Amino acid sequence: MNLQGIVSVSGKPGLWKALAQNKTGYVLESLDAQKTKLIANLSTAKLAALSEITIFGVEDDIRLTDVLERMKSASNVPDVKADGKALRTFFYEVAPDHDEEKVYSSDIKKVIAWFQILKPLPIFEEADPTQAPAPVAEEPVTETVAAEPEAEPAAPKAKAKKATKKAE
Repeated sequence: MNLQGIVSVSGKPGLWKALAQNKTGYVLESLDAQKTKLIANLSTAKLAALSEITIFGVEDDIRLTDVLERMKSASNVPDVKADGKALRTFFYEVAPDHDEEKVYSSDIKKVIAWFQILKPLPIFEEADPTQAPAPVAEEPVTETVAAEPEAEPAAPKAKAKKATKKAE
């Protein structure tokens, strides 16, 4: 999952894609069907990159990308407007070691809403460029190809200097 450049803006619903940066902030585009443009001023708006967000865990914090990956493989994701107990039960499936005291129902609703926004997008299926690709086993090459001798490169042409005669 490639969440690079996807941010959440405080005070604005939904998720945004960072398009460019200027002196005062970022130019953002909403990930919904309307594709609304927004200039987020860094002095007034708080931006949170989804690739950097973690969820409180009992022992260690849980990365949001890991939770979203588990949600992708989950059989049925509840609606955001579902009962709080149903949301908490589902969240125990995808993040079993989250801290129940620090992770509120509103946080769970926000994560599920973000999942619903990201699910149909192609970036949700892309590989994360920051993670190393899985090693691929290479098969030994059985064919031998005779290499042709390379031709020597041509010597660079010397520039001819024009002789100038001085008029006397």
